[in-house]
Order: sequence, then C-alpha cells, then structure tokens
Amino acid sequence: MTPAAIEVEDLSCGYDRTPVLDRVSLSLPSGSFAGVIGPSGAGKTTLLKAILGLATRFAGEVRVQGQSLRPGEHPARVGYVPQVETVDWTFPATVNDVVLMGLSVKPGRLPWTSRAERRMIEETLSDLGIGGLGRRHIRDLSGGQQHRVFLARALVGKPDVLILDEPTASVDIKTRDDILHHLAHLNQRGTTILMTTHELNSLAAHLPWVVCVNHGIVAQGCPTKVFTDAILSRTFNAEMRVVRDQTTGNLLVAEAGSHGPFADLVAS
Repeated sequence: MTPAAIEVEDLSCGYDRTPVLDRVSLSLPSGSFAGVIGPSGAGKTTLLKAILGLATRFAGEVRVQGQSLRPGEHPARVGYVPQVETVDWTFPATVNDVVLMGLSVKPGRLPWTSRAERRMIEETLSDLGIGGLGRRHIRDLSGGQQHRVFLARALVGKPDVLILDEPTASVDIKTRDDILHHLAHLNQRGTTILMTTHELNSLAAHLPWVVCVNHGIVAQGCPTKVFTDAILSRTFNAEMRVVRDQTTGNLLVAEAGSHGPFADLVAS
C-alpha cells in the first residue's frame, strides 16, 4: 500500500477555546490530489490549518509523511498557499521578496540570497508564466498574477506536499484552468496536493478525490461516488442536484431551484 502523506485521526480543533471540527479522521496516500468542499464556516480552512499546525488542537493526532506533529509545529517539506484575500497588498514587497519567503524556512539556510536561490526563484516564476515580474511590487499585479506569486512561494522549496486554500478564487476561467493544470502536472510528478475550493464543477472535472466537510467529514471518495444529491445536500445544508452533461459526460452540480447556469439541466 502507498504510505499516507497526510493522516488525521480523531481530530478536534478550532481557535481559542471554540471547536470548529470534531473527531475528524482523514488519510491521503502519497501522490493524492484531493479537494475539500463544504459551506462557508464549516471548517475547510481550519482543517488545512490544523495539518499545518496553525489551528488549536484539542484532541487527536496529525501525521505528515509518517511524522507525528506536535501542536503548533509546522510540518517539514510542506508548501502552503493561503487565500490571497487575507494578504495585505500594501506591504512593501516585490515578487522576488515574496517568493524568497518560501526558502527562508529551510534549516541551515544562510542569511543572504545565494546565486542558486536566485536561479530557483527565476525558474519557479517562469514555470508559472510570470517570469520577468520579479522586481514588480505585489500590489501592481493582476489577481491571477498574485495567485501565481503565492503558488511560487510555496513551490520554490520543492515541497513533497502542497496545501492550498481557495487557489482559484476570484480569477478568470483561463487563469483557473491554468492553475489547475499546473497543479495536475505537479501531482503527476509526485507532489501530494490538498486544496479547498467552492468550485464544485471544476472539482468534479479535474480532481480524483473529494473530501466533504461540515464540522466533520461527511464523505470522501472519487467524485462519481461523492457527488450525489444526498451527500452534497447533507454537506451544504441545502437541496442540491447532480446531473451528467450529455455532451461532455462531466458531472454538473447546482442548488435545486436555483437560477444559475445549470438550472435548466436540474429541472429537466
């Protein structure tokens, strides 16, 4: 069996003294590409932060690549991309400065930037299609470029596990697809990826594994098994409908009775 990259066992966690998740258990094998879905406030970000040692753990255990983590301890060789909405864009930093932060956590690193590190930063930015922007201030970038900068910060240290919180939020369709395709390429090269998202239809089309969260694990598995009316309705506390596009074969999800783009499909 493939060893687990991320293991969460009977985890209860939250902030201060307030629990958000209760008795959560999750196991993702190395090489997984998994998406976490659920309504706002249900604990998606909290689950990621618990794995990263950033949420208060009341009970349970977290293991990353077989290593049990103490509360507050950041796991080694794990990259993290936060929601860009939480970033202070007025902070005086260039693209190079931000990406360099991804190398600053490496043990034994010298206090100055080496030629090899500068080359790594340039290569990472180029791979993400934003080469040449290293000296630009982060506030002067487009939304899609900002997303890629923080993805570069997470990738420059060549992590074995990549954790992303809403990496495709508030970007155009092309940027979203570019990011998802780049993540798929990283996954094919062996990187384990865990990400949260609100985009159910993109998730169904791109990701092989889904974790449904609503203050606990509602269900987990491949989209064809998890994307059902019953499971999604229980996850989102709302009546949901799942149909299959007759042209592409993709699963399409909509809130029952909605007037969104799939309303006609849901009603049919």
